[in-house]
Amino acid sequence: MQNYSDSNQTSQDSGDKPYIDIEVNDKYIIREFSENINPIELMWHRDDEDRTIEIIGDTNWSIQLDNQLPSSLNERIFIKRHEWHRVIKGTGNLTLKIHLD
Repeated sequence: MQNYSDSNQTSQDSGDKPYIDIEVNDKYIIREFSENINPIELMWHRDDEDRTIEIIGDTNWSIQLDNQLPSSLNERIFIKRHEWHRVIKGTGNLTLKIHLD
């Protein structure tokens, strides 16, 4: 699996990451993925802390956790520290609120 690490940078410059962090604080991150992203950029990865993902708005994007089938992002999703996961592209932009547990 290819991997990138989430460093929770406060910069809105996405650098080599497939998203832009719109707002970052010690409780949550507001993150946006563009509808124009190439799906190949949405790599399997794992993060350095537990987190809960909450969708902002409506979406048909989905998430896939290690050893599971893809599931809807329309309900809160808990992701354990270092659990492999990836986002699967849908239509439109995807905006998430990532609660840092």
